[in-house]
Amino acid sequence: MSHWPTPRRIATLSVHTSPLDQPGTGDAGGLNVYVVEVARRLADAGVEVEIFTRATSRDRPACVEMSPGVTVRHIMSGPLEGLAKEDLPGQMCAFTNGVLRAEAAHPPGYYDLIHSHYWLSGQVGWLAKERWGVPLVHTAHTLAKVKNSQLADGDRPEPLARVVGEDQVVAVADRLVANTQVEARDLITRYGADPARVAVVEPGVDLERFRPGDRTAARRRLGLPERGYVIAFVGRIQPLKAPDVLLRSLAALLDREPELAELVTVVICGGPSGSGLDQPTALIDLANSLGVADSVRFMAPQTGADLPALYRAADIVAVPSHNESFGLVALEAQACGTPVVAAAVGGLVTAVRDGVSGVLVDGHCPVDWAIVLGKLLACPGRREELAAGAVRHARNFSWTRTASGLLAVYREAVTEHRERMASSIDADAAALRALA
Repeated sequence: MSHWPTPRRIATLSVHTSPLDQPGTGDAGGLNVYVVEVARRLADAGVEVEIFTRATSRDRPACVEMSPGVTVRHIMSGPLEGLAKEDLPGQMCAFTNGVLRAEAAHPPGYYDLIHSHYWLSGQVGWLAKERWGVPLVHTAHTLAKVKNSQLADGDRPEPLARVVGEDQVVAVADRLVANTQVEARDLITRYGADPARVAVVEPGVDLERFRPGDRTAARRRLGLPERGYVIAFVGRIQPLKAPDVLLRSLAALLDREPELAELVTVVICGGPSGSGLDQPTALIDLANSLGVADSVRFMAPQTGADLPALYRAADIVAVPSHNESFGLVALEAQACGTPVVAAAVGGLVTAVRDGVSGVLVDGHCPVDWAIVLGKLLACPGRREELAAGAVRHARNFSWTRTASGLLAVYREAVTEHRERMASSIDADAAALRALA
């Protein structure tokens, strides 16, 4: 593939969330981390990246250099505040106009390829692809049909408009990048994607930032108890991520082993998001109603060195999500040498190596989770084995590896697109000669 053309400049579309937003709040999460880390690695490889996202603050200029070779463009489309993700389809025309105007200010052929993230961006990418005459690579990150098949109790299903929108993007994209083989299968079986256009490129982890460290020092840094056990949940607070399962499992665990009440601290780190915004105090209320509030510590999303510190401080990181396209939190925790207990769903089956780097739990029954957590807390030797396996497993993933995989996909898409264009030109020329 070395003879295939590497794109000089790509347009990355991330409509609903900016790479400059703090993961763990609002709509910012693993997708944000993915876009940021991949863009930086692509720039290191000599590819310029321009990221288009919706403007949501007057404090951010229209154009920001995020890092050398990576530019973030904030497109005015709708009000800066108070617009939920569910309301964004009505702003796609305005957003698309902003994207097309940015390209129109340059000579034709300025962008070699479009990479869209999430279905809203895919809709914009579909139009830009036709206007610019370049290939579209799309990463869904989450899929409505999958989410609707694995809804948490009481959670809102994804609307039909999203399902239709995803079907359309799947049909028109030159390449579909899946995070795991599970997601690739879902694209093919649930959305009818052409297997030849689906490529699996696994996300990575920053192995320099997320690495093992001193647990006691990490607990002191965050003000957590130096003695006893810490179980951490990191992520957006919404039914999809199922932090309630962890609280219910804590209650079941303390009911079985009440002496652990003085020894176990559960940390819930994140901010309300999605349907979780409807009841922002729901988890606090649940902890009180379950009688476990004294064993629970709520923490705002952590930045900088504090996030790796939280992973290191924990004896176990719990990821009880109802669905995850991959599960970056699980990978980050394992890179820090902390075993993960995760639901056996979606990409978590890839992100966690069951029995080696952590434990996968079938279903979301709190009693089942309590049994798994209790056994691990009671067996420090087993936790040490899993911690060592977690570090080894995480080393198989890196953002440099992800960027390399994406570059291979980009080269294929650009080459096939140019070949189709050349064939079309030849066919048109032949038709004209026949008419003459």
